[in-house]
Amino acid sequence: MAARLVHVVGVGAAAGIAFAVLDGLLNVNPLAQRLYAAYAPITRGSINAPLGLAFDLISGIVMAALFVLLAPALPGASLSKGLMFGLIAWFFRVAMGAASQAVMFKVPASALFYSLAAG
Repeated sequence: MAARLVHVVGVGAAAGIAFAVLDGLLNVNPLAQRLYAAYAPITRGSINAPLGLAFDLISGIVMAALFVLLAPALPGASLSKGLMFGLIAWFFRVAMGAASQAVMFKVPASALFYSLAAG
């Protein structure tokens, strides 16, 4: 049991680090900066990187734990279970986030589509 917990936390932490790296690559590149310019009036002047990393690590660990809990209910072999879980997570986090932004903010559709594609 303890070894399983250590494994889940380790995999989750690795996923969290990957989330942080991808956040940097996908949200700070020139294309993203241009598309997300509509948010400039409400963004911070700088990013709190340690807090962002902490959130990404927590998110990765929680996602790993949720996968362990939900995997028995997902169809197929391990790979298809992982893909299905990723699709479910993408829908609730990314797709619904973009839909909410479309409802609440005046932002170009291109920014919303970039958010959908980049996650």
